[in-house]
Amino acid sequence: MSGRLWPVPGPRGQASVELLGLLPLAVLVALAIGQLLAAGSARELAGNAAEAGAAALLQGADPAEAARDALPGWSRDRATVDITGHHVEVRVRPRTVIPLVAERLEAHASADAGPSS
Repeated sequence: MSGRLWPVPGPRGQASVELLGLLPLAVLVALAIGQLLAAGSARELAGNAAEAGAAALLQGADPAEAARDALPGWSRDRATVDITGHHVEVRVRPRTVIPLVAERLEAHASADAGPSS
């Protein structure tokens, strides 16, 4: 007997320890990428909704309703639509893991339905 009470970790044990050390960093990077993708999606949705609202203005329909109808279900509750003259502005807050981040990543888009008369 060599006098050891437990086996000395070999290279396989070292790799496991390194993986456990890097795992939180990998999760953090994945969450950050997910948040950036959600923010980009919110910006695209806001732009489409603003254009739909401006088109509705030109057709004599309700621009706020048209803008909200252009948004998918999850984003309707997270959107605000402002109409000023022939100008439609839409703000969409993306889904986030940390709620305080949603306001910082809020997407703004606007569209005009021509000059004010």
